[in-house]
Amino acid sequence: MNKIPKGYKQTEVGVIPEDWEVRRLKELFTIKSGFAFSSTYFSDKGPILLTPGNFKLEGGLYFNDRNTKRYCGPYSSSMLFDYGDLLIVMTDLTPDCNLLGKPAFARFHEPILHNQRIGKIVPNSSRVSLAFLYWFFLSAKHAARMKETATGSTVRHASNSSIYNSLIALPPTKAEQEAIAETLSDADTLTKSLEQFITKKRQLKQGAVQELLRPKTGWVEKRLGDVASFHKGKGLAKSELDPFGTEPCIHYGELFTKYPESIKRVHSRTNTRTGVFRSLANDVLMPTSDVTPNGLATASCILQDQVILGGDILVIRAPRNQLKGSFLSYRIRLSRDQVMQLVTGTTVYHLDGSDMKKFTFSMPGIEDQGAIVGTLDDMDVEIAALEEKLAKARQLKQGMMQELLTGRIRLV
Repeated sequence: MNKIPKGYKQTEVGVIPEDWEVRRLKELFTIKSGFAFSSTYFSDKGPILLTPGNFKLEGGLYFNDRNTKRYCGPYSSSMLFDYGDLLIVMTDLTPDCNLLGKPAFARFHEPILHNQRIGKIVPNSSRVSLAFLYWFFLSAKHAARMKETATGSTVRHASNSSIYNSLIALPPTKAEQEAIAETLSDADTLTKSLEQFITKKRQLKQGAVQELLRPKTGWVEKRLGDVASFHKGKGLAKSELDPFGTEPCIHYGELFTKYPESIKRVHSRTNTRTGVFRSLANDVLMPTSDVTPNGLATASCILQDQVILGGDILVIRAPRNQLKGSFLSYRIRLSRDQVMQLVTGTTVYHLDGSDMKKFTFSMPGIEDQGAIVGTLDDMDVEIAALEEKLAKARQLKQGMMQELLTGRIRLV
């Protein structure tokens, strides 16, 4: 049995400082429910009508053209959020129920209407910090509680009682609560600044791709069927993937989500060895079927020999001394509109070698191709380093939440 450190005590929520309290959330606040607005007045004009789709998994709100709903009907001022109100999601449509109970502050100067299934937190005491509650609502303990008590199947709901009966470890003073919240907010600011910086770097890279691949004097127009041969992967169902397998492999579905223009490291393994198709470094891989045509313009150059390639993968193979595969994969992704004209099918869309033979593109000499790819690879290395830094910052923030919200680390 672990010894409880001096100055701490064992409670229903674990070991916490002796001067902290375990409280039920119903002692700290009430939840004000929203209003059922008539769909008759849903519009692209008027105040924003807040929905669960406006909440981020990591906390906070976001608005874009797809998730912003407005209301042009009559309403009273009591239906509007005040600036700084703390809100939580009471209904979740996500498959894993990860959004339920997530918080956000209403920190927008534009009018926002209090829709149904959005809860507004109204403190019962001036000793309770809304900022501290915000971080508690983002904790793993709260997320687990929301999943355990959720009702419904496809659409999951949180009841007021399930939230009210949750337990929280509460620092004795508002000052300590706010010090914890401020420290976590600083860590969150770091992760968000890194996210924004990475987004900017990706945008710069996309601009570089468009400029570097823009045809120039001396480039030659080619038909892909005149410079490459076409092959198909074989087999490799998802059930054949094994993280401890001996053979590197790529399942066609991974082309949509895991691999960029150049595949420098293969993520999956299998023990399947017979009746397979293996790669040659410089091969360009494309999915041959998808339920949406846009995904078929995904192209990735594999830089490794003897990788097993699964069925529904189109393999484009060109002489290495004539066409650099990574240059071609960038070119294909940039020419999405042309690829879409080659796609066949209605419900399920298809793209075969006979289609891609017709693909035309302008290419420089092999040395210039290498220089272009090298420049873009250098940008990828920089982005990858930033993404690694971001992953560490997120881990640090999660660790800080665990330590600070349980009082293992004291700030005052």
